[in-house]
Amino acid sequence: MKAVLDSPEVAAKSFIRRDYKADRSQRLRLAVQVAFLALNAWIGVQFYWFVRHFEGTGIGPVSRPPGVEGWLPIAGLMNTRYWLLTGEIPRVHPAAMFLILTFFATSLLFRKAFCSWLCPVGTVSEWLWKLGRDTFKRNFFLPRWLDIGLRSLKYILLGLFLYAVGSMSARAIAEFLESPYGLVADVKMLDFFRFMGVTAAVVIGFLVIASIFVQNFWCRYLCPYGALMGLAALLSPLRIRRNKETCIDCAKCAKACPSRLPVDQLVQIRSAECLGCMECVAVCPVEDTLDLTLITPAQRPVRAWMVAAGLAVVFFGVTATAQLTGHWDTPIPDWVYRELIPRAREFSHP
Repeated sequence: MKAVLDSPEVAAKSFIRRDYKADRSQRLRLAVQVAFLALNAWIGVQFYWFVRHFEGTGIGPVSRPPGVEGWLPIAGLMNTRYWLLTGEIPRVHPAAMFLILTFFATSLLFRKAFCSWLCPVGTVSEWLWKLGRDTFKRNFFLPRWLDIGLRSLKYILLGLFLYAVGSMSARAIAEFLESPYGLVADVKMLDFFRFMGVTAAVVIGFLVIASIFVQNFWCRYLCPYGALMGLAALLSPLRIRRNKETCIDCAKCAKACPSRLPVDQLVQIRSAECLGCMECVAVCPVEDTLDLTLITPAQRPVRAWMVAAGLAVVFFGVTATAQLTGHWDTPIPDWVYRELIPRAREFSHP
């Protein structure tokens, strides 16, 4: 038995302190998840009423929430490329660019914390597999060869999107975004869910069921947004770090990891699949054995409250900057919306 357990009293105190910290860290993450999910729900409701107003339903005018552009990652990529090519902030869907850059920055700084702390799809996905685990007393894992093969799909999808956007000139991007389709891309996205076809419903139903039985099915295998955040996270100065001297080899950390990483076998976790969720840290029974650590000579641990505060600073800092500089709202006149929104389903991809 290792030195940390030589004294039963010391071991017991270590367990108590770790359990207290574990509860606090995951409760804090859950609070952030719920808050961001509620924010997205409010944005969705407000945008729905905005669209219904211009469809002539008699509903009073409601301002369009720019935050809805967070659901337009392709527009965000296009606008980012346009900005890099021209040095100018695009007029249409500028919030999409600022939001994707915000989430990219959070991944650079705090690993894939966007996926495990902020993303509403990631939050629902996590709740689904935890529901499956609590209901059926387990989750199911695909064979390693199939798991690795399926994980590559999200990177393939990301590569296709990056290639498509990367091959566009600034003029082509501007023409696309200022076309009728581009102007109401957010409405098209809403209509996808409002008027969902049978095929789409079957696919979404399959993803929901699969997510109940397989941890983070969509996020793990198919989400190109998560793939982008994972690549950014490879440059993060934070790592999950294990102290081999005090580790008791209980493997609780590996069992808790939703990305199925061998946390109990490595000194540092460098994988792009690490979500930065700190669940492995939460279940470790020995204090100061497993931590999210700033990779410096001092190896300073980063607590959950620091991650939450950092995410808030980045998110509110970037979005406030966009608003203060006048690059947050899309300046489309009401008469354009009045003309295009009722006909949104007629517009096909340019």
